[in-house]
Amino acid sequence: MTGEVLRRASAHVLVADVRAPTLDDDAAHHVFRVLRVRPGASVTVTDGAGRWRPCVAGDGDLEPDGDIVDVERRSRPLTVACTIPKQDRPEWIVQKLTELGIDRVVLLHAERSVVRWNDDRAARHLAKLRRVAAEALQQSRGVWLPEIVGPVRAIDLVPSAAAAEPGAPPLSAADTTVAIGPEGGWSPDELAAAGSTVSVGDRVLRVETAAVVAGSRMVMHTE
Repeated sequence: MTGEVLRRASAHVLVADVRAPTLDDDAAHHVFRVLRVRPGASVTVTDGAGRWRPCVAGDGDLEPDGDIVDVERRSRPLTVACTIPKQDRPEWIVQKLTELGIDRVVLLHAERSVVRWNDDRAARHLAKLRRVAAEALQQSRGVWLPEIVGPVRAIDLVPSAAAAEPGAPPLSAADTTVAIGPEGGWSPDELAAAGSTVSVGDRVLRVETAAVVAGSRMVMHTE
């Protein structure tokens, strides 16, 4: 029933507080001008931290129309870590992983990485990626925003992760953190440091494709 209410709502909106949901100017424009939600329509709101609530659209605002629902986060959070691909591909990765329900996305600098972000670039990119995640959460009717962090050195993360590597055993339910290397492959030191290795397919995949394949398989193992 909970999922049905979320799916049938005319809009799903991220707000600061579901106890007293208010829309900022951008959100109000999106709901009432872009989506053309009419007064009396069902709208759901979420704080991105597991709480959501049904509302009814008013004249440019929302009125609560039901109790607050708390959705527990899965007991074993799912993390996809990936080296940074070129151009706008990080945004696509975050969008799709948010839609899938991945809990944490980590951007990596590997030894063979082509794209690297300094502190200033990282701050700008992370802010944009978090906006992308918020939009994807609303579109997919999710209630938990993923944590988006990085960049971190791959060699520091892979000991607690399964590194994706062609020819390795298939990804299993035990793999809750999967790391995707650069298109040039992991270095020998990174592979040696990895907690384990897993395969996300027989073909050579681009970083963004491998990240989404890994994320979808991880989610499937939890359902």
